[in-house]
Amino acid sequence: MEFLLDYGLFLAKIVTVLAAIVALIVVAKSVGGRTGSAKGELEITNLTEQRKQTVEQLEHHLHDDAFIKARDKAEKKAEKEKAKLREKEIKKASKGGDLDSKREPHLFVLDFVGSIDAKEVASLREEVSAILAVARVGDEVLVRLESGGGMVHAYGLASSQLDRIKGANLPLTIAVDKVAASGGYMMACIADKIVSAPFAVVGSIGVIAQLPNFNKLLKKNDIEFEQLTAGEYKRTLTMFGENTDKARDKFKEELEETHGLFKDFIRDHRPALELEKVATGEHWFGTQAKALGLVDDIQTSDDVVTAACKEKTVLSIRYVQKKKLSDKFAGAAGQAADNVLMKWISRGQRPIV
Repeated sequence: MEFLLDYGLFLAKIVTVLAAIVALIVVAKSVGGRTGSAKGELEITNLTEQRKQTVEQLEHHLHDDAFIKARDKAEKKAEKEKAKLREKEIKKASKGGDLDSKREPHLFVLDFVGSIDAKEVASLREEVSAILAVARVGDEVLVRLESGGGMVHAYGLASSQLDRIKGANLPLTIAVDKVAASGGYMMACIADKIVSAPFAVVGSIGVIAQLPNFNKLLKKNDIEFEQLTAGEYKRTLTMFGENTDKARDKFKEELEETHGLFKDFIRDHRPALELEKVATGEHWFGTQAKALGLVDDIQTSDDVVTAACKEKTVLSIRYVQKKKLSDKFAGAAGQAADNVLMKWISRGQRPIV
């Protein structure tokens, strides 16, 4: 009897703890819903200074104290001379009212790792806006791009964000270390220069849409599905209804139209490409892509950054969105499940590039 009483008390404690956790999650979600999206902030890393510190750290293990002292002395002397020259330039520029234009040139580095719905464009927008607010003649932008593509409208917006950089007359380089395919290549073709690692995946200039159809399964289990629309082509293919040849033909027509727009977009930005040869939906490795004109040079993003550090101040710009309270408590499992479901549903009517 005493055992049962203890066991009952134990279960009551467990239930109480679980109820408290659930209540906390509900409150957190409610607070998160009322406050909306949490504001983010820019994280700026000086890659030039970071590289300099790395080299100095290694040299301490490669050379003796006499060498290190001589090097430090020479560097201090060079820095003093550079500072004096810089001071003269600033004084001269200040008299002419052109002070800001005399600052040292910068390379701004952005990272874009795109998902199917390209939700990362929200951060890209903030990063581009920040750069455009401070950029001057002599500055450049490097985007380290990694994406296998996704929804047409989403990657169209991501491409438009990069086009803002071009519109401001800032030289733009896209570096592809792993993959820039389909919607990823849509973004890449905006650049003045595309560089690629030798085995990076590039291309896939095509359009795809796919969805499961459960109509036969529903009929087998005597489950009826009803769908009401206004407009002949408001819905063509469906996951639960019976698809017709007419609906398939219409949807295929829409895919071809989207592919045509995709090709026109690339033709506008890389007119030298033989589109009939490369716009087949195929992808190529970096060295093959260079031979086809899809990329301009075989390099990694590290090569570009290292070279730039010798003559520019290289800054990595990253916009980080703060997590809402609801995200911290509720976790990502439920949200991930919702995202997967929504992606499957949207794929039925939203082509993927």
